[in-house]
Amino acid sequence: MLYVYYFLLFIITAIAEIIGCYLPWLVAKQGKPLILLIPALCSLVIFCGLLTLHHAAAGRTYTAYGGVYILVALAWLRWVDGISLGRDDYLGALIIFLGVIVIMGQPLSKWLIK
Repeated sequence: MLYVYYFLLFIITAIAEIIGCYLPWLVAKQGKPLILLIPALCSLVIFCGLLTLHHAAAGRTYTAYGGVYILVALAWLRWVDGISLGRDDYLGALIIFLGVIVIMGQPLSKWLIK
């Protein structure tokens, strides 16, 4: 159950980071109002705070988070940007998801393999 909690926390963290980067992109590339930089900054502060809630070493946390970030970014690409994903996107997402599971499950794998 703890793994599900941390995986969901990674998803929320990734959404906060993507919003924090997407809003300035809208300002810079699409001429949206500068006021969007305020929620972008708030979102990035939340992102930083969320990364501190993990129990694992920082390097392991960032590695597993990076994989989840990619999965969330692909979902963002599909549902927010409206771009269809291809077969290779799904295959890459599956490989990344398996990698995240291996990284997050290391304490379990150390117990199983002696």
